[in-house]
Amino acid sequence: MPEQATCGKGLAQNAALAAKLAEVIDAVGDNHSEHLTALDEGDPDARRERDAYTALLTKHRVAAQQLRAIAEEMAGYRDMPMAPHDLMVMRDPKLRRAFEQLVAREKELRAYLDERIEREETMLTAARRG
Repeated sequence: MPEQATCGKGLAQNAALAAKLAEVIDAVGDNHSEHLTALDEGDPDARRERDAYTALLTKHRVAAQQLRAIAEEMAGYRDMPMAPHDLMVMRDPKLRRAFEQLVAREKELRAYLDERIEREETMLTAARRG
């Protein structure tokens, strides 16, 4: 018999999004950290850039940690028992519209990432060539 779908299992399944976003945000932070090593410490413009990257690096680390905590919390609800739901509310168009908005934002994210990855792969190719 198939396993019953529950909200707890849905939360746990969707924890992967927060976890993956945490990995990406951490990788952005890693990139900022490495970029800092290329700056001339004696140059005033470089000092300003270093300050900007350092501030953003800290914020990326905090955001990644928060996303990891969200993912862990969501995963922890896997065995939460199914609670009664008001079927009229579950069929309400507002609930459907909220879900449609989520799917739309995910599609926008996918399109953004496709474009971003294409640009970054071009940059990586150029960097590998020297």
